[in-house]
Amino acid sequence: MFYYIIAFFVILLDQFTKWLIVKNLELGESITIIDQYLYITSHRNRGAAWGILQGQMWFFYIITVIVIIGIIVYIQKVIKNKNRLTGISLALMLGGAIGNFIDRVARKEVVDFINTYIFEYDFPVFNIADSALVIGVILLMIQMLLEERQMKRTKEN
Repeated sequence: MFYYIIAFFVILLDQFTKWLIVKNLELGESITIIDQYLYITSHRNRGAAWGILQGQMWFFYIITVIVIIGIIVYIQKVIKNKNRLTGISLALMLGGAIGNFIDRVARKEVVDFINTYIFEYDFPVFNIADSALVIGVILLMIQMLLEERQMKRTKEN
């Protein structure tokens, strides 16, 4: 249940922040948070990361449903194995996937608003759901590296 609460919190935070953007900013409007580094910019995306596959909504619906089901099945296995880091990473990915899925179904586009410049590179605009997905994947990779290290140690002993 703990992991589903994390996913639910991600979904709520994601949808609330997107609602604030839609309600308070015109498309393309930007608010400076840290000049030359961080802006809140009202942006829409009808594709995936970096705007790839624009307008392929049915593809995203199918893939997202498959991913959500896969994550839920995997979370059930994690609950039995009591692997907390994997569970948290999957919860973040689940919340992120559902957050963007809600946008695609309800708005036919994803609301993005976090606009960053990294070393003068204008990074693609993203949202809370995207952030949760990326953090979840990074945590999962860390867990996999830790498990691999543990298996090597076990073999050496």
